Amino acid sequence: MPKSTSRTGSVTAAVETPALSALERPHHRWQDYALLLALACCWSSTYPLTKIGLGSIPPVTFISARSLIAALFLLVILRIRGLRIPTDAKAWKLFAFQQTINSTIPFLVITWAQQYVAAAPTVVLASTTPIFAFLITWAITRHEPATLLKLTGAILGLAGTAVIIGLDALSGLGSEIFAEIAILLATISFACATIFGLRLSDYDPMVVAAGSLLFGGFILLPAAIVIEHPWTLHPTPQALAAVTTMGIFSSAIGLMLFYMCLARLGTLTTNAQGYLRIPIGVGLSVVLLGEAVPSNLALGLVLVMAGVAAMTVPGDRYKLALNWLRARLTGA
Repeated sequence: MPKSTSRTGSVTAAVETPALSALERPHHRWQDYALLLALACCWSSTYPLTKIGLGSIPPVTFISARSLIAALFLLVILRIRGLRIPTDAKAWKLFAFQQTINSTIPFLVITWAQQYVAAAPTVVLASTTPIFAFLITWAITRHEPATLLKLTGAILGLAGTAVIIGLDALSGLGSEIFAEIAILLATISFACATIFGLRLSDYDPMVVAAGSLLFGGFILLPAAIVIEHPWTLHPTPQALAAVTTMGIFSSAIGLMLFYMCLARLGTLTTNAQGYLRIPIGVGLSVVLLGEAVPSNLALGLVLVMAGVAAMTVPGDRYKLALNWLRARLTGA
């Protein structure tokens, strides 16, 4: 069903329910998967840029600053496009709740947990989001088909992530059980956010991203002022460049692409970008930070790509490929 956009970025025509749009959506085009890859590229830069920025900017100030920079960037683009942020309470309740479960709470929880859990197991634990999204979709919401193939893809992607980070990272799991449970709760929050985000499909993705980031930046600003006294900081040029780049690409453009992918690809396929981010993030860390190339990168990449393919390629495409291969082998 076509959608028309008003000057507030909301849909004026009738809107399909998330369940119907997910189940009845036609086959995806290559442009949809290109958006998914672009999203993975935007969000994979989070790891090295955060490490650079936190060198001289404390975490709450860093998160608030990147959110406000991202919101300002999107507001300028919206002004150029002739759109504006809705002012009604209903829209802002949606933006506030989405930002809270998709960013504010999970990021703060993971930041706290990383004081006790090393980076490698944190990445592995945080990569369980697609599995939780599958379980919630299969057991509770049922807003789109949760097939065994997609579950297999989620498990393969998680295995590939563990291999890339290093299997020895798993040996430390269980030593800081409360912090590790906190990371898992944060990933469940991410999974819920991808499902709840479908309710925002009647707004322009850029409007949703701008409203959410504006709320997130201002909600953390008082805490940053009281706790970290940002006016006393002396951030390095590299840290300022990191927070600006992260605000524009990871937060602004990334969040806009996220809502576009949700509308076009659905919850489970959009979550596949979480696995694509791992090898891209590792590559950026090697280039930007001079880190060593993981010894098991090749095997991990094979598992990750197999998992992403299982989560993104429609099941009937596999049947067609198998039938074609069978015909070739049998000479039929």
